[in-house]
Amino acid sequence: MKIAILSDTHDNLANVKKAVYWIKKEGIKTIVHCGDISTQDTLDELLKIFPGKILISLGNTDGANLKTRGRTKIWNEFGKIKIDGIKIAFCHFPEAAKELATKGRYNLVFYGHSHKPWEELISSTRFVNPGNLAGLFYRATYATYNTDNNELKLNILSEISL
Repeated sequence: MKIAILSDTHDNLANVKKAVYWIKKEGIKTIVHCGDISTQDTLDELLKIFPGKILISLGNTDGANLKTRGRTKIWNEFGKIKIDGIKIAFCHFPEAAKELATKGRYNLVFYGHSHKPWEELISSTRFVNPGNLAGLFYRATYATYNTDNNELKLNILSEISL
């Protein structure tokens, strides 16, 4: 099963739409968002264009203004899921994510906030930032993860062909 990992969209609807178009084309049914969607309008638009599940950990620009609707689930500090036997945690802040990764309870820990794509191995946990979909400070990126073959891929939005 493939999942998409997004972070730091900061209300950039053009980039969200382009990424979601590709995500749907790939048959991905779950999006993990590591915070800073920013407004309810952006989340509502995401729900309109993406028919699958959207799992969200709140970021510093989200505050209490994002409300769970339909196929969403929202966590304040960090979310955790298990897909195909793979334990995944996700949050917004790098420090909290690093703490989750060092505990060794998860196979993958995703995070955002820095806007910079990053991957490292902490003990046996893959510690991953998918970058930012807004295109702020760095190119607009997001990641995909395939539970079938353990493949993690960084997608650069400007290089995606639709």
